[in-house]
Amino acid sequence: MRFSFVSFAVAASAAVCLCASAQDYPAANKTITFVLPYAAGGPTDKAARDLAQSMSKVMGGHSIVIDNAAGASGSIGANKVAKANADGYTLLFTHIAQATLPSFFRNLPYNVEKDFEYLGLVSENPMNLIGRPNLPANTMAELISWAQSNKGKINISNAGPGSASHLCGMLFQSTLKVDMTSVPYKGTAPAMTDLIGGQVDLMCDQTTTTIPQIEGKKVKSFAVTTPTRLSSPALKDMPTMQEAGLKDFTVTIWQGLYAPKGTPAPVLKKLNDALKLAVKDPEFIRKQDAGGASVINDARNDPAGHKAFVLSEVTKWAPIIKSAGVYAD
Repeated sequence: MRFSFVSFAVAASAAVCLCASAQDYPAANKTITFVLPYAAGGPTDKAARDLAQSMSKVMGGHSIVIDNAAGASGSIGANKVAKANADGYTLLFTHIAQATLPSFFRNLPYNVEKDFEYLGLVSENPMNLIGRPNLPANTMAELISWAQSNKGKINISNAGPGSASHLCGMLFQSTLKVDMTSVPYKGTAPAMTDLIGGQVDLMCDQTTTTIPQIEGKKVKSFAVTTPTRLSSPALKDMPTMQEAGLKDFTVTIWQGLYAPKGTPAPVLKKLNDALKLAVKDPEFIRKQDAGGASVINDARNDPAGHKAFVLSEVTKWAPIIKSAGVYAD
């Protein structure tokens, strides 16, 4: 009987400490870190820094820093957070890779569904299918006809296995039922250089990358991957993939925030409340608009909606990645 009482007392004491800790979150002397599993300078890095500034503002100026823990297609940084202390001070900021890496890696060192607390999605970047400047086709209808007449002869470039451009290219081939040769590069820049030079035929990448090339008339633009047309002057006349007859072809590169599994519920609520306020910050919205991204302001800002969406994306991409036969150990 005494053992039971002592056990109960210890448990109660721990609970009190946990609640007190959560109530005091974030402590003035502790920095919140967004672990970004990619190198600095890309669209996701920019979104992470923009969100950090806006969340810091709504959290009374609390310090939020970025840790670029790049490597292994983003899995190193994600695993770092999955194994971190569940205290709300180490968070993961990542993109669509949260839904695709489980299919790319045979032995992913963490479980996307079970090892994270989902805080909310933040923003998303549309994508755009473009072609070399001397490609015979000029419209999406002409491109589809040309592709179907040249099965096995078309090269489609990407920024490397698991990249956004790789995912979009795989979905394009799968939807069109036309096999193409995927040509991986070490980044978007060399892939775009070879497309402009005519060494490859097609590429599908984020509009932040394609718009300058379209405006410079260095590539041909065929369609966007969003459900509706975009307002950007360079792309406002571009049809969507669905308008072109490719049913359910929607790809956006979304970004979201995660905490390690087991982070106290009051801490998660404070973080989610701050995220929801941050994405409504006019300065944050302006910065995303300037980069061609759209701020997410729907059910996916909530933890449950965020998790349901990511798991639906896992289901969506798994058969496409499997059929492409692209794996990493």
